Amino acid sequence: MHSQEEIYSKVVAILEELFEVDAESVTPESNLYQDLDIDSIDAVDLVVELKRYTGKKIQPDDFKQVRTVQDVVTEVDKLLNNA
Repeated sequence: MHSQEEIYSKVVAILEELFEVDAESVTPESNLYQDLDIDSIDAVDLVVELKRYTGKKIQPDDFKQVRTVQDVVTEVDKLLNNA
């Protein structure tokens, strides 16, 4: 069982590692596209990395509505804890 705090920390670490985002500037409300300059190619890389983290297949439809860091955490939480 993973807490939302653990998932949030992992998501921030992934953003920092993959996209050189300053972890200090990330908040749950940070918009991936506007605030963190994540583009559609980066979003694919993020999903691939989250797949490694969760060990689960991620459906593109699950992430279609994701806009903020908290949205990512919520979807990963669903994958990890409701499966």
